[in-house]
Amino acid sequence: MTGKLAGNEVLVEDQAEASQIHNKGSYGVPQTGGGLKLDLMEAIYLVESERLEILSDDKKLSASTLLMLGHKSSEGFEVRYLVYRELRQRGYIVKLGQPPLDFRVFPRGGAPTKTPSKWWVSAISERSTFDLSKSLEHLDRTNDVRKKLLLAVVDEESDVTYYDVKRVTPKGKLGAVDLSRTMDGALMADRVLIPDPESVLALHSGGHNFGKQIGPTLQLSLIEAAFLVELGALKLTDAKVGRSVNLATLKRRARALQPDFALRLEAFKDLKGRGLIVKTGFKYGSHFRAYEGDQNTQHARYLVHAVPEDYTAMWPEVSRAVRLAHGVKKEILLGKVSKKAVEYVSLSRYRP
Repeated sequence: MTGKLAGNEVLVEDQAEASQIHNKGSYGVPQTGGGLKLDLMEAIYLVESERLEILSDDKKLSASTLLMLGHKSSEGFEVRYLVYRELRQRGYIVKLGQPPLDFRVFPRGGAPTKTPSKWWVSAISERSTFDLSKSLEHLDRTNDVRKKLLLAVVDEESDVTYYDVKRVTPKGKLGAVDLSRTMDGALMADRVLIPDPESVLALHSGGHNFGKQIGPTLQLSLIEAAFLVELGALKLTDAKVGRSVNLATLKRRARALQPDFALRLEAFKDLKGRGLIVKTGFKYGSHFRAYEGDQNTQHARYLVHAVPEDYTAMWPEVSRAVRLAHGVKKEILLGKVSKKAVEYVSLSRYRP
């Protein structure tokens, strides 16, 4: 079948040929008079599949020539085409989306005139930057029309990895911290020591599992200590000089050791307020691991990384975090900390 290049579109004028192309795969937009208008991406795929040849000034154009034309006319065209091609090869009908999202993908057996689209897809190069705020804007758009957002990341070998993005509301089963008594702790360099046996029992065995028991004593992280001091459940004394340490001093000393301490603390407080047991996620390359119930009887459900509102990262870093979480059967959450609230975003690999 033959089409003619017209700018960045291809026209198939023969009515029978146009109908055959459109009916088998929902390619193009039928025109008045029986022709068919294809966008350049559809046309390249049909040429590559040997279902169409395209002429310009009576000269036959190859798929590579058309791909270079697309590259010249639209930044990132070649990346988007690789995603389009991969989805088509999986058997999906794919249509251009409304910017900034690239494609609307219909379920197998569906078509634009028969069924609503299943996914909205954003095509991304692995060398581009993951922008959390931008991803959330895309997610809001898809949620408004009850679609699923997929981020399709194309690596340097032209393979495509899909990521499912969604908001998550983590929730645990724990009640509030017992504030009936105030406990004493000694602030050391980067942790807090709880020597009193009754306090150790109350903090470590009372459901919230604060700290780690070292012999008869309990050691708390600075974040746990700040959380308890802020609640009024813990009073601190400097282990070297014996002076009392207030919350402001504790936070200042913690920030000197860990510049993003305030960010992490806000996420920690929010997770505890949601009834979760929260422990360090250092072994898993994240800030926290979070349990919905008793950590002695179940595995952590989430790995949580506290991030600022303007958080960006390179895609290999994101891919590594998602892969690691998947490998240990946990869900990675980005906890976006703002002045209003902490918002949790889940990223997971997805196979369409």
